[in-house]
Amino acid sequence: MRRKPRVGLALGSGSARGWAHIGAIRALEERGIKADLVCGTSIGALVGAAYAAGELDRLEKWVSGLAWTTVVRLMDLTWRGGLIRGERLFSLFRTTFTERDIADLPVVFGAVATELATGREIWLRHGNVLDAARASAAAPGLFTPVVRDGTVLVDGGLVNPVPVSACRAMGADVIIAVNLNAQLVGRHLSRAGREEVAREAQTKQDRNLWRRMLESLSSGDGDNPSVFDVVTASVNILQDRLTRSRMAGDPPEITLLPVLEDFALMDFHRASECIDEGRRLVKEHEATLLALANP
Repeated sequence: MRRKPRVGLALGSGSARGWAHIGAIRALEERGIKADLVCGTSIGALVGAAYAAGELDRLEKWVSGLAWTTVVRLMDLTWRGGLIRGERLFSLFRTTFTERDIADLPVVFGAVATELATGREIWLRHGNVLDAARASAAAPGLFTPVVRDGTVLVDGGLVNPVPVSACRAMGADVIIAVNLNAQLVGRHLSRAGREEVAREAQTKQDRNLWRRMLESLSSGDGDNPSVFDVVTASVNILQDRLTRSRMAGDPPEITLLPVLEDFALMDFHRASECIDEGRRLVKEHEATLLALANP
């Protein structure tokens, strides 16, 4: 009798769009499709780590309650290696989620990072799972790099935005990839995000806080883009082209492409929209997914 194929999830990078991974995983499990292994890059590593550790319920509850002001307060600003140290955010994660070693997770897990000195692709398969996710999500210029085993690591999206190859090497027969880079926008704060920020700023202190953040992240116009516009748009172009190239060379069995056009880098507080889109995609491709997982 033919054995059931090992199903792998390749969860891609894409900043706030990554909450779509949660909806996709939920919808897959509701249809009886449970991943045997998961590999993630950047935000995909964070969601993948929560899923592999059995903490997805807790993560979904937390992100669904995020407000923009909460997001801003979690940003411990610095100018050493990036704009955000990430210590405040990951300290919160450590108090909210159970500390686990990757080897002890009930689902096989791997995260992709980039060695800053050489540009090598690094697969993180051992050690603390949150440390691995933090290293994979160290977006250049935004989050400070992570030193792990004497190596300086940054975001895995620089070398492998949707880690299909890593997932295949870890033993997956059927790979379901979620590519968040198909509709990258040139701004890091969307129109809808700006409007929600304004609504949520109830107090004078909050208004001052988000106004300063909006000013620092403000978009220029087409002829005079701000420095953040240039950096973000450039990274988006690189991510999109690299994703196309890597996936053409090592295609998954199926790719889910969330439609999140007006959804940008810092829209972490709009989780419900992303989660709903992840669910919609799985429903749309339900027949194909069931056939792949249960041949």
